[in-house]
Amino acid sequence: MSRIDLRSDTVTLPSAAMRAAMAAAPLGDDQYGEDPSINLLQARVAALLGKEAALFVPSGTMANQIGLQLLTRPGDEIVVGAEAHITWHEAGASAFNAGVQFSVAGQSGLFSVADYQAAFKPDGHVVFPPTTLVCIENTHNRGGGAVFPQSDIIAICDAAHSTGGHAYLDGARLFNAAVASGRSLAELSAPFDVVSVALSKGLGCPVGSLVAGSRSDMQRAVRARRRFGGAMRQSGILAAAGLHALDRGFDHLAADHANARLIATRIAQTAAVIDMTTVQTNIVIFRLPAPLPDAATVVRRAAEHGVMVGAFAPRTVRATTHLDVSAADCARAADVLARAIEAG
Repeated sequence: MSRIDLRSDTVTLPSAAMRAAMAAAPLGDDQYGEDPSINLLQARVAALLGKEAALFVPSGTMANQIGLQLLTRPGDEIVVGAEAHITWHEAGASAFNAGVQFSVAGQSGLFSVADYQAAFKPDGHVVFPPTTLVCIENTHNRGGGAVFPQSDIIAICDAAHSTGGHAYLDGARLFNAAVASGRSLAELSAPFDVVSVALSKGLGCPVGSLVAGSRSDMQRAVRARRRFGGAMRQSGILAAAGLHALDRGFDHLAADHANARLIATRIAQTAAVIDMTTVQTNIVIFRLPAPLPDAATVVRRAAEHGVMVGAFAPRTVRATTHLDVSAADCARAADVLARAIEAG
């Protein structure tokens, strides 16, 4: 029985063609700005995002942390959506590294300009920390892969800029958002000062993210990356995987989205609670109210039948589709999960 791994879209393995591209990559020392593969990847991603420059970093968490250091000062407050990656999945890095705190707006990761304005705190108050940044996650992981509405993004970023603040986009799955919304990466990125994207999720690369923005901000980002230990040497081996993925394009993500809907539709036929309106991309999140089995039990039962999913909370499960699973795989996984839920 073959294993179907839906724990994350980061579990993909590089294809033979991607490995060949990595092996053949022209290399140099990136610390001297001499790695041609890194330089080409950074230029291509900057152009795709409509920004002046981009910087390759080892992980999405590092990209987020660099973004915060560029756009905030210690003691500042950041407005984020509920259960944002930057607050839930980065081991407290934002407080440790940037010295910032968060104010949560809206529900399920999405919020409106009115929500932002209600959370906003002006600079100069004797008690309140100043709100200097808004951070939007698109797509939103714990929100079920929902695409953040672009009209709301524009209004929120305009409001932030009108008070002298900044806007940061955690676009780890921005390629998914582009395919699902039919909007270009540049359009999705335009309202933000600094943007990050991940290569190791929907594009199937083994390592890497990029942070992008103005040329001056990216010059500062080089120093921040160094402080975080993310500066590398012949890292063009990793960049080559990203270049190969970009050459392939990312229209194939639509199949991942269809596979997620396939799973979600089957789960919706059980007593589990799933919000089908959030299943817009490649993430399926469902909840297991009592007397259904808890998340750990469903995860264990599914694993016994070769299907790997993750427990996001005691009664919450996440399944994530990606390029290493087929529609047939997802149909089988959906049936396995349904049986695991219905077994009581």
